[in-house]
Amino acid sequence: MNGETDITGADGVPDPVTADLRLSVNGVPRPVTVDTRETLLDTLREHLGLTGAKKGCDHGQCGACTVLVDGRRALSCLTLTVTADDVEIVTVEGLADGDALHPLQAAFIENDALQCGYCTPGQLCSAAGALAEAADGWPSAVTPDLSAPPRLDETEIRERMSGNLCRCGAYPGIVAAVGQVAR
Repeated sequence: MNGETDITGADGVPDPVTADLRLSVNGVPRPVTVDTRETLLDTLREHLGLTGAKKGCDHGQCGACTVLVDGRRALSCLTLTVTADDVEIVTVEGLADGDALHPLQAAFIENDALQCGYCTPGQLCSAAGALAEAADGWPSAVTPDLSAPPRLDETEIRERMSGNLCRCGAYPGIVAAVGQVAR
């Protein structure tokens, strides 16, 4: 084979190329071996048992798989796990502080910001990321004054949460919950 390594398995199908990683998920180091083509969503759900992030569209269009990577929102269905080595990943399971709900989780309950609950983990992670972005002064497409800190009014919240779909239509409650925490 001219010095090339044969990576073909006994069944004639090429063996996957794997990588040994040390992920940091919800503050816990997690060693894992993954196929280099594997998404972060699949790693979280299938290898680590963290099923909060959901596989909605698998194309990055619905936001059900949203997690935080180094504090920024990321669509885990589009993120290759091998790119998540040496970063901090936070899933919905890591938002709460022990038994104490994250303020967004409490506000979602109080404002009836969920119905079936399928999109809720992604909505919560996206909202946490959106609040952090606004606190850091990042404008959105609808921020009227780029020289002033963003004001999280209803229009601003809707824009920042626009990448997360809810088929049940719980948007009024979601916007109210995010607004409550922002205040």
